[in-house]
Amino acid sequence: MTIRPLTPAFGIEVSGVGLAELSDAQFRDLHGRWRASGAMLVRGQESMSDAQFEAFSARFGELDPPPNQGVGRKSVPGFPNLYVVSNELGADGEPLGALGYGEAVWHTDMSYLPVPPIASMLLARRLPDWGGNTWVASMCAAYENLPAALKERAQKLWIKHDGTRDSGGNLRKGVKDDDNPVTAAGHPHPAVIRDPGTGKPALFLGRRPRAYVVGLPLEESEALLDELWRWAIQPGNVYEHRWRVGDLLIWSNYCTMHRRDEFDGKSVRRMHRSQIKGTSAPAVYAQT
Repeated sequence: MTIRPLTPAFGIEVSGVGLAELSDAQFRDLHGRWRASGAMLVRGQESMSDAQFEAFSARFGELDPPPNQGVGRKSVPGFPNLYVVSNELGADGEPLGALGYGEAVWHTDMSYLPVPPIASMLLARRLPDWGGNTWVASMCAAYENLPAALKERAQKLWIKHDGTRDSGGNLRKGVKDDDNPVTAAGHPHPAVIRDPGTGKPALFLGRRPRAYVVGLPLEESEALLDELWRWAIQPGNVYEHRWRVGDLLIWSNYCTMHRRDEFDGKSVRRMHRSQIKGTSAPAVYAQT
């Protein structure tokens, strides 16, 4: 097994190991490294079955079922705790997976819930001819690199995370639409939280569309969020992942964000995904 940094700021890449065969000691080692780094890429898992993927995911904690997307909840057949992210269509023309082939904007998974999932995993099964890269941003690095005045202000903010649309911009199935960020359905969280893995401060932004800084006039909220986002996704905070079949990417939802490039809609991109339930709400970062 070899381990190297993904970027100077965060993340690790692991190769030369089969995740389905990890001993308890090996898992504890990798789990600790993941918690300390925020994101972990493991190469060479193309032989991992869905049953093995589910079992490996469950070693991180209780599994979450698929989220409510614009096309509803799309499970891997026979595995209700795994779900499909794909542009494939069934014989009836219905989507077999979520998010289609367009861009998926920067987001944190299900941050509109009082207790979002603590982690998400993506396993590459089939890849398109072009596009579909996944980008991950460190929110600990983003906070650390904020200008001092903005850092101080962010510590006092609460942001309401929109729950009406998925990261592809599609209205969630059965959810009422609302274009007004002030009144749209969602849940507020602190703008600066304590990363459970390291104890460091991390920005917690969710996704930009329909986000709202609680208590501010909408125009002021929009301007402040634009500034925070501009700093959050600076190149030094970001990793771009170019997929290979068998790659497994694990990220913390409490100290990273992620997005996806659009891709060739005439070829198939199929990813299987799992989520790990959070055990407590994102906690305010309080300096000691």
